[in-house]
Amino acid sequence: MQATVKTPRPWEPWVQLGCGVICMAMIANLQYGWTLFVDPIDAKHQWGRAAIQLAFTLFVLTETWLVPVEAWFVDRYGPRVVILFGGVTIALAWIVNSYATSLPLLYLGSILGGIGSGAVYGTCVGNALKWFPYRRGLAAGATAAGFGAGAALTVVPIAAMIASHGYEAAFFWFGLGQGAVVVVMSAFLYSPKSKIAPPKKPSHLPQSKVDYKPAQTISKPVFWLLYLMFVMVASGGLMAAAQIGPIAHDFGVANVPVNLLGLQAAALTLAISLDRIFDGFGRPLFGFISDQIGRENTMFIAFGTAAAALLMLVFHGANPLVFVLATAVFFGVFGEIYSLFPATAGDTFGSKFAATNAGMLYTAKGTAALLVPIASIVAATYGWYAVFAIAVGLNATAAFLALFVLKPLRGRFIANSAVEATVNDAAPVSGQHAH
Repeated sequence: MQATVKTPRPWEPWVQLGCGVICMAMIANLQYGWTLFVDPIDAKHQWGRAAIQLAFTLFVLTETWLVPVEAWFVDRYGPRVVILFGGVTIALAWIVNSYATSLPLLYLGSILGGIGSGAVYGTCVGNALKWFPYRRGLAAGATAAGFGAGAALTVVPIAAMIASHGYEAAFFWFGLGQGAVVVVMSAFLYSPKSKIAPPKKPSHLPQSKVDYKPAQTISKPVFWLLYLMFVMVASGGLMAAAQIGPIAHDFGVANVPVNLLGLQAAALTLAISLDRIFDGFGRPLFGFISDQIGRENTMFIAFGTAAAALLMLVFHGANPLVFVLATAVFFGVFGEIYSLFPATAGDTFGSKFAATNAGMLYTAKGTAALLVPIASIVAATYGWYAVFAIAVGLNATAAFLALFVLKPLRGRFIANSAVEATVNDAAPVSGQHAH
């Protein structure tokens, strides 16, 4: 006798998504708020910016490369325990930073922050992919947008506390607060207990009928093509995010006032503000678009637009208004990698191990981060135009690969998975055969 499958209540996926977004907002400052602490730490301890910024590099590496390990625990034991661990660890990280009187202690705080942040990030994205199998782009995009939105909401209070009470107090109290919210949210998170019913209007997106285990996933050429494309696009975006200040100063536009639709500020200040907004909105927007027109088509549009925006910077970046608009457009189409790639992984390799598979792909961000220092070397030798030219080439190549290589390769892969699923389903049942 066949057991009846209990489908989730209509509100359950949205509650899970909301809890995930809140958790992501709480870890955002570990990355985006870091810049506020660098100069105050240097002013007190005189360790030098380069030595202090090594802490950020350690954070990014541990935040990305350990996600598959943390996501494996999610797929095995559910999201609750991993989010709880992440909440405790991020609180501990900033408390360690608040007491750090030596560089090794500061580095320890950053490593703890990376571990905790990766645990939360990988879990929330993976859980969203499981709850929204037919709207993965939107779900992953909204979750990833929380990562940017959290910084936008809290960057002013953190700066105010640093100014009034010192950076140590800001580390301590915000660390405690952010960690506590994540710990509370962990109580509400869980994976779907049954298969999610397909929508009344059938999805036209190609989706695998087989749930591939992580060991199987990394043996597939389509995974490594996705990984290569992720590194290509992420390296350009991370370089721009890390170097936008020096670039603006070298172009001579950093302090030039710009008036844009009534918003008036120095070009660099306005650019950074718009970059965060466009980056945040771009993640769910392009995720939603990809749910409608397909992942590869959306990648082609996004990567192609990124290449065009960078070309505008190459030829007209010394114009302050063009600098502001071109960087805003670039970040608007850059953030979508954090919705498109996890959604594509979920579609290609199935829901059951979605957290681990998407986590393995996310390590490409760490690989790309290692390429960022190379941009500084190229800039010192050949100027920023050479760096932009490389980034234009990488984005244009990724756009080409998405449409002309990834799309047919993934189509064949998913068609084969359908055959594989039919054979597996047919095998145990007598009198039935595969077509």
